[in-house]
Amino acid sequence: MQYLEGRKFVVLGIFLAVAVVFAVRLFHIQVLDGSYKLAADRNTLQRIVQMPYRGVIYDRNGKILVQNTPVYDLMVVPREVKKLDTARFCQLLQMPVQELRDGLRAAKIYSRVKASPLVQNLSTPELAAIQDNLIDFPGFSVKPRMARSYLTQNMAHALGYVGPVSPTMLEKPKYAKYVPGDFLGISGIESYYEKELMGRRGVQYRMVNVRGIEKGAFRDGEFDTLSVAGQDLHLSIDPELQKYGEYLMQGKKGSVVAIDPKTGEILAFVSAPSFDPAMLTGKGSGNRYMELLRDTARPLFDRPLAAAYSPGSVFKLVNEAIALQEHVVTPYTGFPCNWKLVRCTHRHEYPANLTIATKNSCNPYFYQVMFATVRQGRSPSKYEDVALGLADWRKHVTSFGLAQHLEVDLPGERMGLIPSPAFYDKRYGHHRWTYKTIYSLSIGQGEIQVTPLQMANLMCIFANRGYYYAPHFVRSIGNRGPLSRYRQRHYTSVDSSHFNAIVPGMVAVVDGRGGTGEHASLLDVGISVAGKTGTVQNYHGIDHATFGGFAPANDPKIAISVFIENAGFGGSSAAPLAGLMMEKYLRGKVAPWRHRWEEWLPGSADRFVSKRNRR
Repeated sequence: MQYLEGRKFVVLGIFLAVAVVFAVRLFHIQVLDGSYKLAADRNTLQRIVQMPYRGVIYDRNGKILVQNTPVYDLMVVPREVKKLDTARFCQLLQMPVQELRDGLRAAKIYSRVKASPLVQNLSTPELAAIQDNLIDFPGFSVKPRMARSYLTQNMAHALGYVGPVSPTMLEKPKYAKYVPGDFLGISGIESYYEKELMGRRGVQYRMVNVRGIEKGAFRDGEFDTLSVAGQDLHLSIDPELQKYGEYLMQGKKGSVVAIDPKTGEILAFVSAPSFDPAMLTGKGSGNRYMELLRDTARPLFDRPLAAAYSPGSVFKLVNEAIALQEHVVTPYTGFPCNWKLVRCTHRHEYPANLTIATKNSCNPYFYQVMFATVRQGRSPSKYEDVALGLADWRKHVTSFGLAQHLEVDLPGERMGLIPSPAFYDKRYGHHRWTYKTIYSLSIGQGEIQVTPLQMANLMCIFANRGYYYAPHFVRSIGNRGPLSRYRQRHYTSVDSSHFNAIVPGMVAVVDGRGGTGEHASLLDVGISVAGKTGTVQNYHGIDHATFGGFAPANDPKIAISVFIENAGFGGSSAAPLAGLMMEKYLRGKVAPWRHRWEEWLPGSADRFVSKRNRR
């Protein structure tokens, strides 16, 4: 019994010792470790995203067009906001209370634990006021970033602009790498080359105490990554030519596109009316955007890329080339100027050959040229014959880059329209239309739609005698250039010899006596110009004026298209404007006596043009 009693005390002692150990450990966990936890709570792990420097954009001469400038945003993490002194906070930032409430509500909707922007582009006074008092407002922080700064007031549509990523964007997989407060290219080159310009983000992990004081890198930066700056873009735009084009188009609606036909590089890209690209940066940019959006003149509309017009008589050149390729005419074929077929706009010499007909833009001549192209007796049925002929004609036309994307390096390119037999079948019914239904295509009217960019590209094709390079803005990305995809030649279905037969007529239009485009002539300064005028019927008002051409005629360095809405005859407004642009590019200046045209063009150019040449 005594032995058992002894074992009882031993076992009891063991249990007591274990209990003491547990009690001590519990005290250590609840009291001592609690102090450690309190200390840990005062140090949080902060993930800092390092935004890369966005790539700089240069013009063809190496001058900076778009660069970066530092700005600051006020960020908020809703879960960390404690006992916010609303009145004091709003007083510091001169912010309405309701605006603060709306901002906090939007931040909570996005995430209660992630930072989102409350105030973007803090002004210097705002930054100073809040920076000194952040200690009193837990959950708020100032985040530096780089914003875009535009050093030119021109080429807004080509450059585009950068804006904040929207909640709608964040819902799409395409924008998975973005977070609220990030900025990205919204339009233009900024959007098209977003991936190249953006670069790659970096991440740093830092220990920060409750007062916002950094306590050092987490694990000596083991998990940090460096940001990689975006790549610079070098553009083909000639800044002086662009500026001059925008000046000439003041007070007008329309576009001017100039391209180097030997490379496809875009030299000028004018959309009128335009705006200063800096309007869409900085504080108040949202309000300024809405003002531009409400403007009835539509300054935000990218006309060279997205406006589609009937090309007018400029399109006669395409019909000439196709007819020659189909061997239904020769350069020496003559047709009478028969007004019973279609009305001609003015009296002129007999169109005894292609050159004379082109020079005078004879409508009846080209009516008969296309008739010969389409009606070749492919079928005994006149309906079937014209449908088969139109289908073949359309194949030729689309080889000129029409009714398709030219793959220019801008978003939003419109394809235009070249009608097919199926198009007319849908409109009129199968075998319910004939050549008389579609004859307006012969003079560039009717259902044909082309963009000003496509028109300029057409001029490149004639300048190169049958091929073009895809029009583009970027000459090089970083140290890479020229880009291989823009070095490929695109050939039409028409032999080069036929273009050689057409160009003399284009030269006669401009340099020949009485040619419809004589006000684009630069013979007085030793430059021969090839071109074609056009007047586009507008059933809602004054006709639109067009001109397409290139110079010098035998060694083209610039191809150009001009569209001026509601300007009347192409020879009286579009042609002289094109002449000024070509001279400016080729000579670097304009002849003194032609400076008066600069003053007349923004108003009404037809004051100095005789009625005889209005075509």
